[in-house]
Amino acid sequence: MYRFNRIILRSQSFFLNRSDPEQCSFLGKRCLSATAQSNPKEKAQPVATVNTSYMANLFRGEIEPLQVFPFPDALDQEQKDLVGSLVDPVTRFLENYDPVKAEKNGGPDEATFQSMWDMGMMGIQAPEEFGGLAIPNTGYARMGELVGAVDLGLAVVFGAHQSIGWKGVLLYGTEEQKHKYLPQVTTGGKIAAFCLTEPSSGSDAGSIRSRAVKSADGKHYVLNGSKIWISGGGLAEIMTVFAQTEVVDPKTGQKRDKVTAFIVERGFGGVSSGPAEEKMGIKCSNTTEVYFDDVKIPVENRLGGEGEGFKVAMNILNNGRFGMSGTLSGTMAHCIRKAAEHATTRVQFGQRIESFGNVQEKLARMAMHHYVSQSMGYMISGNMDAGYKDYHLEAAISKVFASEAAWYVCDEAIQILGGNGYMSAGGLEKFLRDIRIYRIFEGANDILRLFVALTGIQYAGSHLKELQRAFKNPTANLGLIFKEGSRRAVRSIGYGGTDLSSFVAEPLQESAALCADSIDRFSKTIESVLIKHGKGIVDQQFLLVRLADSAIDIYAMSCVLSRATKALKENLPSAEHEVLMANAWCVEANDRVRTNIRRVHRGVFLKNYETMSAIAKNVCSRQGVVQSNPVGIV
Repeated sequence: MYRFNRIILRSQSFFLNRSDPEQCSFLGKRCLSATAQSNPKEKAQPVATVNTSYMANLFRGEIEPLQVFPFPDALDQEQKDLVGSLVDPVTRFLENYDPVKAEKNGGPDEATFQSMWDMGMMGIQAPEEFGGLAIPNTGYARMGELVGAVDLGLAVVFGAHQSIGWKGVLLYGTEEQKHKYLPQVTTGGKIAAFCLTEPSSGSDAGSIRSRAVKSADGKHYVLNGSKIWISGGGLAEIMTVFAQTEVVDPKTGQKRDKVTAFIVERGFGGVSSGPAEEKMGIKCSNTTEVYFDDVKIPVENRLGGEGEGFKVAMNILNNGRFGMSGTLSGTMAHCIRKAAEHATTRVQFGQRIESFGNVQEKLARMAMHHYVSQSMGYMISGNMDAGYKDYHLEAAISKVFASEAAWYVCDEAIQILGGNGYMSAGGLEKFLRDIRIYRIFEGANDILRLFVALTGIQYAGSHLKELQRAFKNPTANLGLIFKEGSRRAVRSIGYGGTDLSSFVAEPLQESAALCADSIDRFSKTIESVLIKHGKGIVDQQFLLVRLADSAIDIYAMSCVLSRATKALKENLPSAEHEVLMANAWCVEANDRVRTNIRRVHRGVFLKNYETMSAIAKNVCSRQGVVQSNPVGIV
């Protein structure tokens, strides 16, 4: 008991006040609470609130199966029929769409846009009363798959407009704002845009410099500033814009700058756009700078509360990230189809290349990456449709995984096709250029890895704080103390670890044991880094990345185990194939988790991180390569 009590006391310096986002910051980036809600009317949740996030609880070493087992199927038959009714018309539309032409023209032509408006594609998730189709999140993921299989540039046009462009009005708008603006952006032909990024604020949204000053009569704000890399920025008539405002702290009376969100119409005057950016990919999507010069915004166009803009922005992004998994699943399926067609027809050395072991390995890994991405996307969308709110860690994980998996799958498809894959005529070259941005926008993967690790660690730390409080009054909290103490003691000697066997089908039991092993190693490591580093963990980014990658692999294993179990129970034709993919994935994912956990603990790796830090400092100091030519040629 002495050791356990010491763990609690040594960890106390880490604890943060989760109700104050200012205290949950690192390098200017604020970690959103793992229990942040999409409903703007709900206050920040206290620590004691039950959090049903599967991943947040794993950081505590606890299993909360609600959002993973069984695999969610939240839609009723009427909703499935509604989504199904869109598949054929959208598919026919895409068959007549020319992505090469759209790229050369810098965007879809008027006929394409009109077709998208006519089909309701620009207002898929808005309620019917505002002109939308009221399609659930799962349906949005399915539409994203269809578009992603044809043109990721069009997917950005389709997604940026509604996934982030007008999503803030849907999530945070007053009834008056919804009735005024949603019909314009769902059926009225007006493009919406999300204006957050500035030259000085990419992932660090707190460093925004655009400013909105309230008029003396309190009836409007005057906005000045600029935004960069805005999808649809040259076309948008309705924009969700974030700017600093002066806010008075109701407790202290002190004035401070905080970000506030606004609905801005181009028609207000003072709004202008720069020329379309020249980009590596997604050239079909208009991307420009947007400038605001003394723009008068009526006070009723504030979106959410004054000073709550950061929360608005993060929840809009969190709410839409799951859609990337669906969209990129469509892209991966297309790449796999192209690679399989080539492998089964291309003959080299007297054999079709599908018989070569290295090609088989590529195709298998490509299929597995697609399976994981698709499983994550539909897992999260299903939970959202079921009404769960605690999915932000999982959404961030799905975005990171899918964007990197899509790059891997497309790259390997090109490799299988060889020279044919490298040629523009094959189509994969364009997909590769388009995919690259997905690892950057809507949260750069580097930052999202830190978000996943630190948000999970913060949640784990709050649990240790709860135990610390329990020790102050042990008589009243004996149940909590002995439950936790017994669990840790048993786990420390190799017994009583995680058991997922009751959640998965028999052919997946060995893989479930591998996933459970990963969970146990992971949760013990989280506890140890909390104790060792306390608040200082925010500066241990080498470690945080390994923890985030472990979390990603664990969530991936859990998703495919759940989905393959569902396939078996429903006797799907693909069930045996899904079991093969789930089992193969879990073997390699468990090995990666073991490797990452070892790299968190072992001194040789910790020392090597210091070495790499020194190398990086030398490179930055020299502003490039440090060493000279190896044979002395100047």
